[in-house]
Amino acid sequence: MPRKRNKENVGLPARWKIEHGAVFYQVPTGLEDRWDGKRKFRLGATLPEAYQEWAARLESVDQAKTIGALLDRYALEVIPKKAVRTQVENQRAVRSLRAVFGAAPLTWLRPQHVYQYADKRKATRVAANRAIDVLSHAFTMAVMWGYMDRHPFKGEVRLEGEKPRERYVDDWELIECLALASKRKKGSVLVLQAYIRIKLLTGLRRGDLLRLTSAAMQQDGIHVTPNKTQGSTGKRVIIEWSPELTQAVATAKAVRPVDISPWLFCTRKGEGYFNEEKGTASGWDSMWQRFMERILAETNVKERFTEHDLRAKCASDAESLEHARALLAHADSQLTQRVYRRRPERVKPGKLAFE
Repeated sequence: MPRKRNKENVGLPARWKIEHGAVFYQVPTGLEDRWDGKRKFRLGATLPEAYQEWAARLESVDQAKTIGALLDRYALEVIPKKAVRTQVENQRAVRSLRAVFGAAPLTWLRPQHVYQYADKRKATRVAANRAIDVLSHAFTMAVMWGYMDRHPFKGEVRLEGEKPRERYVDDWELIECLALASKRKKGSVLVLQAYIRIKLLTGLRRGDLLRLTSAAMQQDGIHVTPNKTQGSTGKRVIIEWSPELTQAVATAKAVRPVDISPWLFCTRKGEGYFNEEKGTASGWDSMWQRFMERILAETNVKERFTEHDLRAKCASDAESLEHARALLAHADSQLTQRVYRRRPERVKPGKLAFE
């Protein structure tokens, strides 16, 4: 009777295996000396750790002949340079892609194969599109590394994209949220209400807001280097003080559960909410969900809104598209307009020239 294959191992590089909550490499005979004399080498507790250890011990692939080999090099050299959360998503995509395309020669791939891949994953359309983005970038790198003369499907594939959210949070909804009674003198609801005010005034992403410390609060404004651009352009933003922003920050400090914490938003232990190793803020997310449950149960607000919706409201209410783009630290105003400017555009009627 054939052995059942562990689903966790599908799509992993050759000789990799997930066992007992860790990733192992089955060392080929004769190469044990390169792996501390072991036949089975523990690469790490997580896939990102495993790829980092793998990259540290092996030289890059000199000449990828298959899509699987290309994805291996991409996972070794490109993905570790991305944000932690993006690394996890990209590694998941690589596993899916390798399971389908891994054995195929580099020169085999055609646009129709990409469409077929997307069509077979209709149930997970968003994940499929993101995996294809990873595949496309891998082939861009293949051209740069000299494996190919041209990208096999760039500019030739048009996939059904995610429709931008249209939820616009009305002012009256925010008034009700900010009027919700707190059961405590500090923390919880009061912290979230202060957070909402600062979010609406600055348009900062959740991660950037939760990373704010006392050092960011300077005389000319709040100094922020968005985490999304930190590893690329390094673009910095200084959000100038206004009476409303000054008051909102002062309120956030006053309602913290720990007064002396360096973080503007902190836990009861005075620690920051954002876990840099995992790229998550699970404690904050849980608190936000409980807050939204109270909003829906105790106010006239009937539809949930997300952190992203608040960022979009900041952009939508900005006095101009350029102001919105600058607040959101976007390089191109097209993204600001397409995704974040959600209020209906007001236009004046035309004129009847013949009367």
